[in-house]
Amino acid sequence: MFSALRRLSLVSRIIIAIILGIGVALLFPNVAPYLSLLGDLFIKALKSVAPILVFVLVLSSIANFKIGHSAKIKPILAMYSIGMFLAALSAVIASIVFPSHLFLDILPETQLQPPVSLTEILKNLLLSFVANPIVAIGEANFIGILAWAVALGVAFRHASDTTKVLLTDAADAVNHVIRLVINFAPVGIFGLVAVTFAQAGLSTLASYAHLLAVLVGTMVFVALIINPLMVGFVIRQNPYPLVFQCLRESGITAFFTRSSAANIPVNLDLAKRLGVNESTASVAIPLGATINMAGASVTITVLTLATVNTLGISVDFTTMLVLSVLATVSACGASGVAGGSLLLIPVACGLFGISSDIAMQVVAIGMMISVLQDSTETALNSSTDVLFTTAADRGFD
Repeated sequence: MFSALRRLSLVSRIIIAIILGIGVALLFPNVAPYLSLLGDLFIKALKSVAPILVFVLVLSSIANFKIGHSAKIKPILAMYSIGMFLAALSAVIASIVFPSHLFLDILPETQLQPPVSLTEILKNLLLSFVANPIVAIGEANFIGILAWAVALGVAFRHASDTTKVLLTDAADAVNHVIRLVINFAPVGIFGLVAVTFAQAGLSTLASYAHLLAVLVGTMVFVALIINPLMVGFVIRQNPYPLVFQCLRESGITAFFTRSSAANIPVNLDLAKRLGVNESTASVAIPLGATINMAGASVTITVLTLATVNTLGISVDFTTMLVLSVLATVSACGASGVAGGSLLLIPVACGLFGISSDIAMQVVAIGMMISVLQDSTETALNSSTDVLFTTAADRGFD
């Protein structure tokens, strides 16, 4: 039986865990509290690996980043960046219009100190930037971790190739540990679902369905409205034939593979058939699979604002703009990591003074709905890679 379960994909095991968790909560509600340990262990494991993951991954990515020499890479990079920011901004608007509420386990003695103004947020942001790196990792100060990772990454760009290989190996090693933790996600999610449904009942299901609808709806809006507007502006003609072709031939494949990297050959073949210059496509599409994460910026923004709404933190629109920028930067580090966009949520939560304990509960909730969220996110990310590359190749002659 266990060998059969091990042969199933992670998505299949998570679906089974959710069904079993709901079943236990409805049929044996008195047993459910004893399963809380499974969820607690999973959240603690996520909390322990997330800081070092963000630090090593961003450091290695920046140190080893190579732009290439194609003249059209800069406009493609600009489209990637603008697209991610507009996706995050769309997520902000969707979260305001359709606010989500999460079921979080918040201790009564937990002291939440949300920022009261943009000035205070910027002040806290600057103070976090100059935090001691060891203390930042130990206290899960993700803003400080991100700042030090970027600074050291830039410095290591001038290091020897041997040092850069070491950094890549370190990132791969941390990624391996992350995959081990993620493989235990079904067990942790089983415990979390059982406890949550036993305490809150079927209203939890409605909450998750609403959150998933906001996430997927925003990604669809980005794919069918935001991206066509950008492409139309660049190529000066009707963008929808190109948009639908990219969604059909790249997005559908990416939806089922759930991997932008695995979809690179599909995108390269599509770009060739669309007449994209081979030297441009060979650089821009692998680069897009690494940093072009519009879907991830949506996920980070929506789940962060859902947490903010749940905790009753009042946030003005200017602060949400800052969140959009932070989500855009954070999303660039989501590539190649199991649950990458979800594990970067604590970075955005840190902007509002939300503790790592609460942020990791949100990550766990994200994993419960990741069956559809992750597939839709990957489809948006990967189809946008070839879409923007083709648009830039046609529009910037």
